[in-house]
Amino acid sequence: MSVLSYFTTELTRGYLLEREEEKYAQKRQRVYTFMKTPRELEKLSTYGFFLCLDAFLFIFTFLPLRICLAVLKVFTLPCGLMRSRHYLEPSQICDILKGVLLVVCSFLLSYVDTSMMYHLVRGQATIKLYVFFNMLDMADRLLSSFGHDILDALFWTATEPRGRKRDHLGTLTHLLIAVIYVFFHALLILFQATVLNVAFNSHNKALLVIMMSNNLAEIKSNLFKRVDKNNLYQISCSDVKERFHYVVLLFVVCIRNMNEVAWDMEHLWVLLPDAIIVLISEILVDWGKHAFILKFNEILADVYWEFRVRLAMDMATSRQSQAFSDPADLVSRRMGLTPLPLACLLYRILSRSVRLNTVMDYAIVLMICLCLMSFKVLNSIILLGHSYKVIQKYHQQNTEEKESTNQETAANTTTNEKPTEMAETMNRNKESNFSDERRASSDTSVPKNFNGTTVEGISAADDQDPEVSKKHN
Repeated sequence: MSVLSYFTTELTRGYLLEREEEKYAQKRQRVYTFMKTPRELEKLSTYGFFLCLDAFLFIFTFLPLRICLAVLKVFTLPCGLMRSRHYLEPSQICDILKGVLLVVCSFLLSYVDTSMMYHLVRGQATIKLYVFFNMLDMADRLLSSFGHDILDALFWTATEPRGRKRDHLGTLTHLLIAVIYVFFHALLILFQATVLNVAFNSHNKALLVIMMSNNLAEIKSNLFKRVDKNNLYQISCSDVKERFHYVVLLFVVCIRNMNEVAWDMEHLWVLLPDAIIVLISEILVDWGKHAFILKFNEILADVYWEFRVRLAMDMATSRQSQAFSDPADLVSRRMGLTPLPLACLLYRILSRSVRLNTVMDYAIVLMICLCLMSFKVLNSIILLGHSYKVIQKYHQQNTEEKESTNQETAANTTTNEKPTEMAETMNRNKESNFSDERRASSDTSVPKNFNGTTVEGISAADDQDPEVSKKHN
């Protein structure tokens, strides 16, 4: 081949993509899925975030009222009923235990010197703080997973029927274990908030950049391994919980910094850009992580709709009159959220940062509590309405799919029956034709006269009787 022909071939050479139409259609669908993933993920994350917020606000709004009702019931019952085993409902016993955990752990946290903790963390090198923050993050996930078992064991031990054989350590022992867990988990979250506070107050912001880049490690840990829908669901719930966790940590950091500057509102505008950058980096990392997970595992973006249906089912189930647990516990198990340590930490920070000296201060706190109660009720109503719409749409889609499946089955059945009917008709026609042919063959082999006698018989008779032959002639 000459050089001129080579260049001519390279310039005019064509190719046909139609020969691999299916492969290129799949690649185009992957691009569409990659672009659709952030939108579907944010729908799930927004719904899950407000579910976590609803469970967290329950501790500060309805839980104190439920505890007061349970305690009032204890003190108003007659002495004879006090000896009964069922003078309190199981839900009321669990509410009282939650109140005990909150009070005891908040009291223990009041002896923790946050100033000494801050200066101890600030004196460390940047790389040490980076490693320390990663260790705290891993410990938080481990404690969250084990903490649900500890709390469930406590609640079941306290409400278990008394007639059964004793095979547990006792309610007080489980309560002590739960107190130790909630205290250390709250202390761990306080360390996380302190490291984040040091990163915010550092001059070069190097630690903050390193902490944000730590989110990229999540992509490496989740991308290059096989992920099915159940694992993706757990990853999605963990990301929603982590996003809510960061919001609470940033709120704690802002409260502590505002307290240090005597609540100067100008300093708030200095903190907000860094807080927004942290949240945006978390969101962008989640987008990239989930988009590549769907791409590598060939999962459609509609899977996040199925995840929303699961959360909506949990929300609707927990609101029934005879539910197995309260909404906060059910959502906490699903999301991996433990609101009790977060509530203890937030109460500890607010009690040290906000001073109540006058009657007006108490009135403002009362108004804030009423606003939180109103927001909690509004949030619950909106979540229930959204859950109802999601469940209704899910059942409608299932009904339409069943109808379409039944129609396809009926169409396939009719198409399969038509060849069978045609074959039977052809067989009947063949049988009738065969019978007609047999009759025709029998008629042609022995010809008959008009009176029904055969011609052979007549001719034979004529040969025997000449008179008969004469008559015929």
